[in-house]
Amino acid sequence: MGAADRLNSTREAICRAAADCGRDPHSVRLVCVTKTFPAEAAVPLLEAGHRIFGENRVQEAAAKWPKLREKYSDIELHLIGPLQSNKAREAVELFDVIESVDREKIAKALSDEISKTGKRPRLFAQVNTGAEPQKAGVLPESADSFLTACREAYGLKIEGLMCVPPVDQQASPHFALLADIAARNGISELSMGMSSDFELAIQLGATYVRVGSAIMGERDYPA
Repeated sequence: MGAADRLNSTREAICRAAADCGRDPHSVRLVCVTKTFPAEAAVPLLEAGHRIFGENRVQEAAAKWPKLREKYSDIELHLIGPLQSNKAREAVELFDVIESVDREKIAKALSDEISKTGKRPRLFAQVNTGAEPQKAGVLPESADSFLTACREAYGLKIEGLMCVPPVDQQASPHFALLADIAARNGISELSMGMSSDFELAIQLGATYVRVGSAIMGERDYPA
């Protein structure tokens, strides 16, 4: 089975999961995670009509996507990995959605670059729902104040929240926590759920699911 076939199977699974909980399947969008794969690996998916892709690193995306965009101009590219402040300008220029806004230093850098370039990528805040020291993301207890600072101090519109639950824990409490934070802050977009748990994420309100290995095949670390 090729990547395009796995894409179709994933799309069908998303539709089933949405229908099972009474949701419109069109309310859930699939981000195909192509990190570590070469540009040519995305072509069968693009030819199959898919347009939303996720990358972990600014540098890798910069080497891969501009040429593809020459042929497929309607690509929507998401940054789903940690962002360093010195990469903020490149990220603003390259990505349509930045899902990993997680600290005030990044919020300020993005605000500055948006002002300078006039480009306005959609922004999601990343929440470290498991309070894992090795992971990026604002801690849940600091999320409300961080979102207020993004809006009031830096003039940023945060449209969504993103999380990556701990691999050794049930994902559902983390998805529910993210949904609660979003609800009380008036945020409608939720990026949660990956290859192993996207159906559960859909049940708990995901509007974007990030699926890598189930479409692209296995890599050296979870996707």
